[in-house]
Amino acid sequence: MNRFLTNARVLGLSLLVLTLPMACETDKFLENVNKANLTDLTQWESETNADVFLNDVYSQIPNKLNQTESLDYYTDDYNISHYYTAANWRIGITIVPSTSTDNPWGGTHGPTYGYTWENFFVKIRKVNTFIQKITENKANYSEAYYNKRMDEARFLRAFFYSEFFVHIGGLPILTEPLDRTKMSTEQLQKPRETFADTYNFIVSELDQVVKNGNLDVKYSLSQRDAGRATLGAALALKGWIELFAASPLFNTATPYLSDPGKFVHFGNYDPSRWAKAAATNKAFIDAYGNGKNYNLFPDLKNLWRTANEYNSEVIWDRQVVANVANMGGSYESRGGPTYVLGEYRSWGNYNPTQELVDQFAMANGKPITDPTSGYNPQNPYVNREKRFYDFIVYDGAPYKLDWMPRADTIYTRIDLTLPNPDRTNQIDLAGKTDVGDSGYYQKKRLNPDAAPGNDASGQNYVFYRYAEVLLNYAEAQNEATGPDGGVYDAINKIRARSELAPLPQGLTKDQMREAIYRERRVELCFEDKRFLDNKRLAKAEEVMGKPRHNMVIRNAVPANNSGVWVYTIEPEKKYTVKFDKKQYMNPIPQNVLDQNPGIKQNPGY
Repeated sequence: MNRFLTNARVLGLSLLVLTLPMACETDKFLENVNKANLTDLTQWESETNADVFLNDVYSQIPNKLNQTESLDYYTDDYNISHYYTAANWRIGITIVPSTSTDNPWGGTHGPTYGYTWENFFVKIRKVNTFIQKITENKANYSEAYYNKRMDEARFLRAFFYSEFFVHIGGLPILTEPLDRTKMSTEQLQKPRETFADTYNFIVSELDQVVKNGNLDVKYSLSQRDAGRATLGAALALKGWIELFAASPLFNTATPYLSDPGKFVHFGNYDPSRWAKAAATNKAFIDAYGNGKNYNLFPDLKNLWRTANEYNSEVIWDRQVVANVANMGGSYESRGGPTYVLGEYRSWGNYNPTQELVDQFAMANGKPITDPTSGYNPQNPYVNREKRFYDFIVYDGAPYKLDWMPRADTIYTRIDLTLPNPDRTNQIDLAGKTDVGDSGYYQKKRLNPDAAPGNDASGQNYVFYRYAEVLLNYAEAQNEATGPDGGVYDAINKIRARSELAPLPQGLTKDQMREAIYRERRVELCFEDKRFLDNKRLAKAEEVMGKPRHNMVIRNAVPANNSGVWVYTIEPEKKYTVKFDKKQYMNPIPQNVLDQNPGIKQNPGY
């Protein structure tokens, strides 16, 4: 707690600063100056006071570790329970909500993950207010402070826009606070911009931040400004949004559904968009990567540990502080093995599908579909690649996190000899309990230091890391020019960390594309990336329009388990799955349409 406060870790307590008396530790955060009664005049009279407001803007970054639903619930990487909004989305139920909502319990509005129309514009208003006020009061600040904080604010605005843009498409562009007392109805009712215009706004803001060079490239754990925006974060986000927009769903003259306003597509196909995305990600690698400021962290399974925050791979993350209400992480309480050492520990939500498990290679680097790989479907967990054992809890897996007093073994097989099967980790095909629905549990990103509990974890939420930059570059460059040496180098760096052999030389563009997709899916699994990849690559209608599969293990002699255990891959039973093309983007709430005639609905709704 002390480290967070004395290092000005830019999240959370800022809102309290404006309204509540200060406790002693909070005074340290505020450099021992009571800011409980800041007014509009005093708020902007000094750099310290202005920082209080900006810190509140940072607190608007969603703590996604505490979101009931993750984006992975909406993908073919998870088999999740029946009572979430994701379950309705999974069977094709996505309709226009009456009001802006992020209800995760049986909602019909699609994924939000920390953003609604209402809170998005609250975030943007806060950023725009900060930009306006420090500009009006520029004489109160040093030039270095003004330039740095201005670029931080511009980055945050671009970041918030990017996070909503990927779910909605074109958005109203607001660069100043709206004021009913001074603005006309026309000025207040900003129309929805096109996909291209919104994309160009985000990219141009990030490009200007990078060109200005006012921010640090990266922070380390010991620096007081760790958690603030950096040049690395701006360039990485720019490269990601360019890759997102260059992808088939948007980079087309033929939208997935009629889109006369061009809110969800460019209106033309332009191959140079791939080249632009490749160039930006290559610029990051050349300027900041390869050990200059960023590099692959050698121990992937421990990348997210609290002790390893701001390591060489982390580019942009959200601050989390353990055991502080609404500041800690509760991610572990929702997933991982349901029962650990015989005790109920989690909701058992993070259930990897067989589709994902099959993407993990063998230790020799070959996919399991290769007849020379050595894969045995009746002994499927032997000699798999390192990431499989680091990321997946499978039947018979040894399980020992540092908070546990001793090791456990997790069994997901159907064992009819157990006296109380509902209090074990065996697969729950009917979805009646919290135990897993797929035959697997997730281990990746679970905090090894803290037992599951509300706000118990201090691991930061990582939005972007260097491995993704390498993957983004490889994909964009392969689409732009084919599998050249740079593409091989980027992918093989990631494979080498996981002790896999380099990709074979001589791959065609199509073969390299599939290799990149496989590597991306495995490397970035459970990091909220798969949903956006399925979307931008226009694959959701294919992969989400059919059942996912589970690993069901039964004994040949179920009465006493005296026979062999038989591994069978079976389709999920709980859903009649469906995906409508309209689900590529979220619907806009009816009250938003009613309040502003300049906002038009997304295709299909």
